[in-house]
Amino acid sequence: MPDDCIFCKIGTGEIKGDVLDHDDMVLVLNDLHPQAPVHLLVLPFRHISSVADLGEADGELISRMVLVANRAAAQQGLAEKGYRLAINCGIEGGQTVEHLHMHVLGGRQLSGALG
Repeated sequence: MPDDCIFCKIGTGEIKGDVLDHDDMVLVLNDLHPQAPVHLLVLPFRHISSVADLGEADGELISRMVLVANRAAAQQGLAEKGYRLAINCGIEGGQTVEHLHMHVLGGRQLSGALG
């Protein structure tokens, strides 16, 4: 774990985060700078810098992230109307924290549909 990783520090409890849910692999928290009425982050406890650093052995982890994101979206009342899951990768991909995390966005019509 890098000494300056804010998500690792939230995961260990060194820094308080607005944690909504967790299991043994991932945690869910409210984003500090929401881009939608509901903006959650799903991240692994284990430090992985980005989605590009995932390997064959990480299939269970990424699956768990999606399943927990779906559960969190349902708990926030987003399941019926829909929501967006997004993972940014690298600086040009919009990743601002070098710790793998998935955004769960919803609560309004989102613009910039990708298909």
